[in-house]
Amino acid sequence: MSIDPKSDPKRKIAMRAAKEIKPGQVINLGIGIPTLIPEFLGKDMSLTIHSENGIIGAGKSSGPARADRNLIDAGGTYITTVLGAAFCDSSVSFALVRGGRLDLAFLGALEISEKGDLANWIIPGKFAPGIGGGMELAQKAKRLVITTTHATKNASAKILKKCTLPLTASACVDMIITELAVIKVSRNGLVLKEISEETDLETVIGLTEAPLIISDDLTRF
Repeated sequence: MSIDPKSDPKRKIAMRAAKEIKPGQVINLGIGIPTLIPEFLGKDMSLTIHSENGIIGAGKSSGPARADRNLIDAGGTYITTVLGAAFCDSSVSFALVRGGRLDLAFLGALEISEKGDLANWIIPGKFAPGIGGGMELAQKAKRLVITTTHATKNASAKILKKCTLPLTASACVDMIITELAVIKVSRNGLVLKEISEETDLETVIGLTEAPLIISDDLTRF
C-alpha cells in the first residue's frame, strides 16, 4: 500500500507498529490507530488478535458490504474473524488479560511521561464513556506499545516529563511510535531509536517535552 505520510500519518504509524509483531503472538489492538495495524500484516502472518469484548481470533475491519451488525470489536468497529476464532464472555476475556496471556498490546495516548506513565482515557470536563479495558491492558500485557501522533493539533507535546491528565496506568509503556519517531522507554529515560524520513532531529526534540536520549545507532523509518 502506498502511503503519503504527510496526508495520512496515522497509517504511517500503524505500518511501523506492525513491525513489532512476531509470528505466533497473542495481541490486542486498542481503539483508533491500533485498529489500522492489520492492514500492514503479511497474509501469512500467524497470530491471534484478542478483543476484550470476547473475541479471540479477530480479523481485519469489515467493509460495508461484509458488515455483520452482531460482530464488532471493543471499540464498536465492525470486524471479521479468522478461521478458528472463538467467542467468550467478558469475564473469560478479561481473565486472559489479567492472567498475563497477551504478548503485546497497542494503545493510543493523550499523554505519556518520561517514566512510561500512560494517560489515555479522559480529559476532565469532557465526556468519556469510561476507562474500558485500557487499565488492565496497560498493566498486564507482557509488552505495551503506544501508537499516537507526536503532538496535539495545536502542536502541544504529548510526550511529557510528567502526565497532567488522570493516569490509565503508571510505568507501563515499553515503546512509543509516532509519525515522527520511535522511542523506547528505559530505566534511564526515553531513548530515541528512530526518526521518520520526513523529519529531522531538531523537530522531534522541539515537539517533545521530556528529554530524549539519542541512540548511538539512530536510524530512519
